[in-house]
Amino acid sequence: MRNITETVKHLLIINIIFFIASLSIGNLVYDLFALHYPSNSKFQYWQPLTHMFMHGDFGHIFFNMFGLYMFGTPIEQMWGKNKFIFFYLSTGFGAAALQLTLYYYQIGNISSLLAAEGLTASEISRFFESSDLSYALVNRIGKNNLLSSLSAYNGVMVGASGALYGVLVAFAFLFPNARLMLLFPPIPVKAKVLVPILIFVDLFFGFSSYSIGPIAHFAHVGGAITGLIMMWYWKKNQFDKNRWDL
Repeated sequence: MRNITETVKHLLIINIIFFIASLSIGNLVYDLFALHYPSNSKFQYWQPLTHMFMHGDFGHIFFNMFGLYMFGTPIEQMWGKNKFIFFYLSTGFGAAALQLTLYYYQIGNISSLLAAEGLTASEISRFFESSDLSYALVNRIGKNNLLSSLSAYNGVMVGASGALYGVLVAFAFLFPNARLMLLFPPIPVKAKVLVPILIFVDLFFGFSSYSIGPIAHFAHVGGAITGLIMMWYWKKNQFDKNRWDL
């Protein structure tokens, strides 16, 4: 077992504290710190940051924190704490931004359809808050479309997965030939092969009607894209390590 680095250790502790708080206090913690859609009354300006430290259940936090330890530790050892935490938080913000952009599109599309049906802005807002529509209107617009927009408006986003995908991309850049062991099937795969496969799987589930649970697939993709852009930019400009470890 490799020695855990300082920033990774602190991130693990913060995530565990938030998780214990969510188990102890419950919905109040999710209302305050999970990421809500910006037009939702429960949205707070700090949630794009705090949602990275919230998790839905034990399995969710365990796999995210295990991944952070496994892949974040060697990266922090190479980069130092300042560059690593900047990268980690940036990819987390990028993950949230792409998922919220998708929600904005879904909600905006339904809002336009409701407006075309003659609903006022206040009536549309009341629909998203209370799901109150006539049966005929539901049939005309489509139940699935309406449910999808309601889920986007009232759902919450939690987890470090988006930032972790950024870390995975960085790991594949820095250690492309490192062999990682799959769980199913238990075979070794090089990082430069496995990470693109993981991103492709999220794209597949994100664009398809299949689902394996309440997973924000585009948040994963957003974290990966942000990480890819940052790694490309840093490689192109050859950022010196000393610019970060002040």
